[in-house]
Amino acid sequence: MASLLRVRSRARPNPLFLRTLPTFLHLRRTLCSATQSQPDPDSPPTTTKVLESFKEEFEVGSRLITLESGKVARFANGAVVLGLDGTNVLSTVCSARGDAVRDFLPLTVDYQEKQFAQGVIPTTYMRREGAPKERELLCGRIIDRPIRPLFPPGFYHEVQVMASVLSSDGNQDPDVLAANATSAALMLSDIPWGGPIGMIRIGRICGQFIINPTMDELSVSDLNLIYACTRDKTLMIDVQAREISEKDLEAGIRLAHPEAIKYIEPQIRLAAKAGKSKKEYRLSMLSDRTMEKVSSMAAAPIEAVFTDPSYGKFERGEALDGITQDVKRVLEEEGDEESLKVLPKAVDTVRKKVVRKRIIAEGFRVDGRRLDEVRPLCCEAGIYSVLHGSSLFNRGETQVLCTVTLGAPTDAQRLDSLVGPPTKRFMLHYSFPPHCINEVGKRGGLNRREVGHGTLAEKALLAVLPPEDDFPYTVRVNSEVMASDGSTSMATVCGGSMALMDAGIPVREHVAGVSVGLISEVDPSTGEIADYRILTDILGLEDHLGDMDFKIAGTRKGVTAIQLDIKPAGIPVDIICECLEPARKARLQILDHMEQEISAPRNKDDSTTPRLATLKYSNDAIRRLIGPMGALKRKMEEETGARMSVGDGTLTIVAKNQAVMDKLLEKIDFIVGREIEVGGIYKGVVTSIKEYGAFVEFNGGQQGLLHISELSHEPVSRVADIVSIGQQLSLMCIGQDVRGNIKLSLKAVKPRPGGSETDDVGEVSVASAKETAKIWAPVGDESKAEEQQNSASDFPIGKNELGEAKPATSQVPVFLIRSAEECGDEKSTSSNLTSEDTPKNKRREPIHKSKSRQSQDVMDASSLHSGPFPRTNAKKSKNLKQKKSSSHLEECEKEAEDKEAVTAKQLKIGTKVTSKVHQIRSHGLVLDLGGGLKGMYRFEENSDKRNFKIGEEIRVACSSFSSKGIPVMTMVDED
Repeated sequence: MASLLRVRSRARPNPLFLRTLPTFLHLRRTLCSATQSQPDPDSPPTTTKVLESFKEEFEVGSRLITLESGKVARFANGAVVLGLDGTNVLSTVCSARGDAVRDFLPLTVDYQEKQFAQGVIPTTYMRREGAPKERELLCGRIIDRPIRPLFPPGFYHEVQVMASVLSSDGNQDPDVLAANATSAALMLSDIPWGGPIGMIRIGRICGQFIINPTMDELSVSDLNLIYACTRDKTLMIDVQAREISEKDLEAGIRLAHPEAIKYIEPQIRLAAKAGKSKKEYRLSMLSDRTMEKVSSMAAAPIEAVFTDPSYGKFERGEALDGITQDVKRVLEEEGDEESLKVLPKAVDTVRKKVVRKRIIAEGFRVDGRRLDEVRPLCCEAGIYSVLHGSSLFNRGETQVLCTVTLGAPTDAQRLDSLVGPPTKRFMLHYSFPPHCINEVGKRGGLNRREVGHGTLAEKALLAVLPPEDDFPYTVRVNSEVMASDGSTSMATVCGGSMALMDAGIPVREHVAGVSVGLISEVDPSTGEIADYRILTDILGLEDHLGDMDFKIAGTRKGVTAIQLDIKPAGIPVDIICECLEPARKARLQILDHMEQEISAPRNKDDSTTPRLATLKYSNDAIRRLIGPMGALKRKMEEETGARMSVGDGTLTIVAKNQAVMDKLLEKIDFIVGREIEVGGIYKGVVTSIKEYGAFVEFNGGQQGLLHISELSHEPVSRVADIVSIGQQLSLMCIGQDVRGNIKLSLKAVKPRPGGSETDDVGEVSVASAKETAKIWAPVGDESKAEEQQNSASDFPIGKNELGEAKPATSQVPVFLIRSAEECGDEKSTSSNLTSEDTPKNKRREPIHKSKSRQSQDVMDASSLHSGPFPRTNAKKSKNLKQKKSSSHLEECEKEAEDKEAVTAKQLKIGTKVTSKVHQIRSHGLVLDLGGGLKGMYRFEENSDKRNFKIGEEIRVACSSFSSKGIPVMTMVDED
């Protein structure tokens, strides 16, 4: 058996050598051998079909662009792959077969970005792409808007365009590439279409225009212009800018036109190589007989309705419907079935002719306004005080309600697009409910029109928002259209700007928008525009019957957003540029009305408005605050109703009102703690009680000593009579002893009986200093905001930063315990107390202490807004030993130690000195022996206590020294 195995082992072939070829290789070898062998003269001739692809290469803006067809998607009516650097986009077009039975063009454009294009697996649960995202809908609109006007009139067959990103290097936005690829695909197909078109993107950096800018260049550009055109006319414009002037915008448009034309010739050459001959489709056209019959019956009544300016939108619509019904009854009596089928289209055509003829000939509009007249304006800000911000904007019969909601930075929208930023902190959601036009409808998911209008208004307002470093919060503007009679998107811009100011967001200035329309008369022989009129602030009917809807939004300084949609097959560039000036004049008129209502960000300081705050902590403190698996954070959110979001060293709080904010800050301070400062008021819990005082846990687990002398303004014999273990107290930090113990006071936060003042600097109550922070706080005017900003930059910032300051309880001079670095002295050494010093084996965290305290302790009350100073360790001290002794001696020793006790080596027992009463306690005196020396004098038991006064001179002698080196003095009778 072993020999057999050895034989088999020797006979084992090389694993890299395939003795048995796969079937497809056999087939390929057979085909190759058959090709090489001589053909059989008796067999029929064989033909081999070779897959042929066609490619065109050209340059636009010093970048090489390729158009390729025939390699992929061969079954589509038209398919083209357009490539630029590492980005490739496939666009396909198909048309439904059969006759069309409808009176509109059912054109569908679907744009899709799949994550494989950038080498990423989707993070969704199913690990695949879902419903179209907002960006995909917007890119589909970018493709749809320029190609739709070029389909021939009466072509009502269903057409579907599908654009897919095959690969993306992240440098170029694929939307413009997809539009050019779609134009090329339509040119290759047999679908009748009046193209090709060219689309280009223009940016501007430091005043220089850039063609086909990269995403990095767009991030610093003040202009993002998308321009589409035919060889001689404009089809579509989409602009996002940072207050660019009309003159510069016109220069950009005129520069974009010749650059966009560079895409046209390569498409024509590719169509000549691989294009299909155009198929003859049935066009649904109105017959001349039907038009004459309907026009003779409906033209005069329609003109009477349009010449009466007293009609409103619905009254005018009801009158026109009545005219249609009258014509329908006549046609039914005559039995004209052909005309009845196209009656709505025919009546609409008659209305269009009547309105356009009256505007061009007489210069009067449907509602009686002049061509450049804006409808009556009415606006109101702050209509709902409970909301962060709100406004109601009315222009004519168009009414829009805008609201603003502020959120934490983590509330920003997450974007899964191939290019652009990963999140979006400013969102504007536009809603067009059916009731705004008195119709019955069903509310569904994302609507392309709503997404497009909302994005346009979002671009317009984004230019005036403060930078993210100064204002990191998430902002959501919600626009609810209450009544629609044209230009609801521009009304959203106006209402959204007022709502942002009502919310107190420091926007630079107002933004307003207006829609400009066009009524033109075309020469039938040449097809060129012979005469035209520009309409300012168009109605919904003028939008429907006109040639153009040119939406322009901006500030007094310049334009921030533009969207141009047209109905004819192109409009000359000169007419487009001419529309900018009347739009500017109308915009300034609207801005005047808005500024009369609200002209600056509103200061919302009442207790009912929502609050926002950003606090800065160390990562360890944030971990304690979140708790395991976020349990503690969720618990605090449930108990208070506020929302917290954690960033890198920051904690952002969103509260419904000031009461909720205070409640949550109290919990945070108890868990994490604040920068400890003398005069600061903290809440703590009594953990243990001793004869000389109580130990209190406060400020995120730190320990402090509440001495018996600091419990009450009245004498206290037993600590347990005032406090108990587990009791929660509000205490003031009054200092720190030489051993690093934090001294707390309960009586400092209580009113003194009789309202008398005290000279004890340790008992001075003071509000915790207002800490400056990079947070949003509504400002009333710009001057106050600048003052706050300057004060914030002049002082150091502590660990946590709040936007609100606690009310001060005293305006007398106070002292802050500073570090040696703050005072310019050398650093002091530090150490922590051992487990014998504090209960529960917890260490006390030292607070600020400085060597040059006498010169640096006192600060003016006017500088309390400067915030806490950085914390340093205290001086190194010996361990305390808690010994039981008489309560009188213990209290006096403790008080003398608190007053910076020193060893009295120069004193000897029996030495007589003249001292001054420095402090009067219930069981003794603290004496100033001179030269910075302190001593103590204990009252005799069962002896009369005469009235001492602070500063009174007393002759005393040193009788002994305490175990801590403090001289114990006795009274000397000189007589």
